[in-house]
Amino acid sequence: MSHAGMLRQADIFQDLTRDQIERIASICEEKRYSVGELVFEEKSSSDELYIIVRGQVEIVVDPALVSDRVDDPSRPSTIAILRRGQSFGEMALVDRGLRSASARCASPETRLIIIPREELMSICDDDPVLGYRLMYNLAADLALKIRGSGLMIREKLLYSGRDEGSLTGSALSRDE
Repeated sequence: MSHAGMLRQADIFQDLTRDQIERIASICEEKRYSVGELVFEEKSSSDELYIIVRGQVEIVVDPALVSDRVDDPSRPSTIAILRRGQSFGEMALVDRGLRSASARCASPETRLIIIPREELMSICDDDPVLGYRLMYNLAADLALKIRGSGLMIREKLLYSGRDEGSLTGSALSRDE
């Protein structure tokens, strides 16, 4: 399947015309990853958006990066598993801040479409309707992910013993 065909299947490109999707496809690159290979690390710089063509990607956070407890046996925790057609790395388009989590391939022969921020923003500047639709879809996608994260945090707090009462304590340090 072509890059344009795959982009058409991704929610964040919903309501874009064929020509608009072709413009975005023209700046895409595809890359293959192996199981366990990092796409990017938490706290690294961000300037790309990713679409999963094939395979699965785990979004992983390391509670040790926000905990100052020496006795905390924190280990990375998977907060989401993304599949074909889903996107990640969207916050790079919005604020270019450091990555809030790591992305690691969870299946063999994972293929990703990589969309560079600068080129995508240039296309959005040239076509404000495309830019508006894309940013609207990104906002909706991020809102859905934030709500899901909120539910996960509540579940972790409720079922991992409230004795700590802190997200940097035991509540987020264990995979369940």
